[in-house]
Amino acid sequence: MNIEDKTVLITGANRGIGKAYAEAFLEGGAKKIYLGVRDPKTVEEFAAQAPEKLIPIKLDVTNEAEIKAAAEKADDVEILINNAGILHMDTSMDSVADNARKEFEVNFIGPLLMTQAFAPVLKKNGGGVLITVSSIAGHVTFPGFASYCASKYAAQSLILSHRLDLKEQGTHVIGVYPGPIETDMTNGVHMDKFSPSLVTQATIEAIKSGDEEVFPDPTSQELYATFRKDPKMVETAMAEMLREAKEAA
Repeated sequence: MNIEDKTVLITGANRGIGKAYAEAFLEGGAKKIYLGVRDPKTVEEFAAQAPEKLIPIKLDVTNEAEIKAAAEKADDVEILINNAGILHMDTSMDSVADNARKEFEVNFIGPLLMTQAFAPVLKKNGGGVLITVSSIAGHVTFPGFASYCASKYAAQSLILSHRLDLKEQGTHVIGVYPGPIETDMTNGVHMDKFSPSLVTQATIEAIKSGDEEVFPDPTSQELYATFRKDPKMVETAMAEMLREAKEAA
């Protein structure tokens, strides 16, 4: 599929990777881009740049009523991007249950509900594309991100289920697995970070080529390649990372 003249809906479109997606699809010639955000005021200035194409829509991915209303309003969507996500830094010994619940609500239940609501829309519009932005943390458990990694492991299983369940209706399901990206969400993450544009460019290439998995940056590419070859080696490397962090503290 080419993105030109296509209609897109992006959750979490007010900042970070979500806003970068909106900018990339706008530049790529998309016909209409629904900016799914909890507070439409946060994208008013951005939407004013191309009001005929950038359409703010009130959408909290943990609110079933808002998801239903969005699916009814945006019934012309051909590309759905489940991008909204949250991150809490913790270990499995200090993980706060409330934080873990919030991560699962946004990072797992959100894409589940969004896809259930929009799968009929995609089918009606020719099958379309479903994109879920997960993380390399859905394959590799990082020290200090216990509940976040767990939510992304769950999201990875969901992506695989969606690929099975939506194949018959012709929906192209893409999983996106970034490493550390320079966004507000990763402000407290002390790792080398990459531009959101790497994520958007690689995703658009996957839409065009028919690829199903996107590892957009050097960190995610290297970690996934090592994980496929020797999972225990990655586990050992993460343990060493934790040891070094404790010594530096």
